[in-house]
Amino acid sequence: MATQVTTKEKHLKVEIINKTYVKPQKPLGRKEYQLVTFDLPYIAFYYNQKLIIYKGGVEEFEETVEKLIDGLKVVLVEFHQLAGKLDKDDDGVFKVVYDDDMDGVEVFSAVAVDTASADLMDEEGTIKLKELVPYNGVLNMEGLHRPLLSIQITKLKDGLVLGCAFNHAILDGTSTWHFMSSWAQTCSGSKSISAVPFLDRTQARNTRVKLDLTPPAQTNGHSNGDTNGDANATQPPAPAPLREKIFKFSESAIDKVKEKVNANPPEGSTKPFSTFQSLSTHIWHAVTRARNLKPEDYTVFTVFADCRKRVDPPMPDRYFGNLIQAIFTVTAAGLLQANRPEFAASMIQKAIDMHDAKAIEARNKEWESNPIIFQYKDAGVNCVAVGSSPRFKVYDVDFGFGKPESVRSGANNRFDGMVYLYQGKSGGKSIDVEISLDASAMENLEKDKEFVIQE
Repeated sequence: MATQVTTKEKHLKVEIINKTYVKPQKPLGRKEYQLVTFDLPYIAFYYNQKLIIYKGGVEEFEETVEKLIDGLKVVLVEFHQLAGKLDKDDDGVFKVVYDDDMDGVEVFSAVAVDTASADLMDEEGTIKLKELVPYNGVLNMEGLHRPLLSIQITKLKDGLVLGCAFNHAILDGTSTWHFMSSWAQTCSGSKSISAVPFLDRTQARNTRVKLDLTPPAQTNGHSNGDTNGDANATQPPAPAPLREKIFKFSESAIDKVKEKVNANPPEGSTKPFSTFQSLSTHIWHAVTRARNLKPEDYTVFTVFADCRKRVDPPMPDRYFGNLIQAIFTVTAAGLLQANRPEFAASMIQKAIDMHDAKAIEARNKEWESNPIIFQYKDAGVNCVAVGSSPRFKVYDVDFGFGKPESVRSGANNRFDGMVYLYQGKSGGKSIDVEISLDASAMENLEKDKEFVIQE
């Protein structure tokens, strides 16, 4: 039965026309993978949502959906964890389990008859986008009885939207885009993928941690809307209204930011600040100004750093799972703003450089001795928290009907100060900065000529 969802404010009508489940194209038997210390802190985050907007693929929409499903069957042979479920062993240790009898990946096809790709490109926030991606407001813990990946393919007037909801307890951004690029490869005619995922998480950490958590009640109703009914018990109180906006930094703008931050290198410094460190400093300063903080107020900069090359022994880039840790830097707002940008950049650079195998091991041991389940917004007071990475080649995800027009994050896991960095569509060093802020702070940020660099 078709389900129609309407967002009155934006007049977006999405009709779900079909739902199916997709399994690997051949039997694999039963496979189990223990979740490790790098995975478990994210069990109380929400599903991680990504949206990719295309202009192609609409002429023969049914054939396009079939092609995407056929490619999905192929790629799931290697990425079969995404077709499984969360479970616990007899000792209460979380694991991801795949079995041929499981449903597999959930796939919706839908139509937004009155919407063109340009309508979505102009959308700054996520009100309209929420209807284009599954599992809004669904916690990762619900992977005990939900698919670990849900996909919605929505036909537009002149293209389509691919909306994916990934269970963040089993993979990070690197693994997400490894899967997406591999799926695109199979849909473009490749018989095999270029990088087979490395699936043994215990090679990165083999400590068994029991989490005494009560699983959430299974939600009812269509899974593509905000959860309701019994699921409300799993939801935290609604946060204050946020505004979301994408700030596009061209290659020349990035060069200007980097030049400014590197103009006065700290005494004794021999290592220039990277593009990431320079842009992070630029954002941290601007958001702190926009918030009108008192000089004595603390502000925290948080980055979710990829630890694949930092652990001992190093793990391959194709390691499938979470291999990230949050790195924190804190200072007083007055001190941040009274100093030149290299002050903040030095703190960020030092925190990242010091997060080596020894620091990672110490963090893991500390967490294992007292496991703390983070909420998605626990990134620090007055924080700027950076996720995703402009290194992910998101605009190369071509399923055979053209490169993306836009890549966005969904509404889940957003809070005041959350920043997502994406490769810019124009290529080169261009970067899209997707920021969520308190509405008044966002208004100030938009007017900040120092932040919004004029070309």
